[in-house]
Amino acid sequence: MNILAVDVDYRPDKAVVAGILFRAWGDSVPLQEISIICEIVDEYVPGEFYRRELPCILKMYKQLDKHVDIIVIDGFVYLGKERRPGLGMVLYERLKGKVAVIGVAKSAFRDTPASTELLRGGSQRPLYVTAIGIEEDVARQAIQQMYGKDRLPTLLKQVDRLCREHG
Repeated sequence: MNILAVDVDYRPDKAVVAGILFRAWGDSVPLQEISIICEIVDEYVPGEFYRRELPCILKMYKQLDKHVDIIVIDGFVYLGKERRPGLGMVLYERLKGKVAVIGVAKSAFRDTPASTELLRGGSQRPLYVTAIGIEEDVARQAIQQMYGKDRLPTLLKQVDRLCREHG
């Protein structure tokens, strides 16, 4: 299995998108790292984050030379209890449902269901895990099993650092 963790960092005139490819949830080191520069297409609009981030993620995804089974994004698959499409759901649809998407958000969106909460590493602040193309319970267990003792798994911290440190 190939799992891709992605994150995007915004600069005044561009964005950096980074990806870390790994094979198993317990991996401590990545199989591959990639980071690229991307033009910012849209301004940030609350509840429509995908308009800004999706083009960058797709651009980086197309440069991978390996098949991806699951993508882990920094954000939500769906928003609120009414499950409005978020970045993850739009990404899943753009990839024609061929790649499962797990969203791992560090803060709640309005009306985020309590069932999405996941506590890790002794932290009392939950992560919010949503998913499509994979059962949500399985997705939460996968994120729980990721390497690292902190609230945020090591490889998710590493992809965040990779995009912040690039160019």
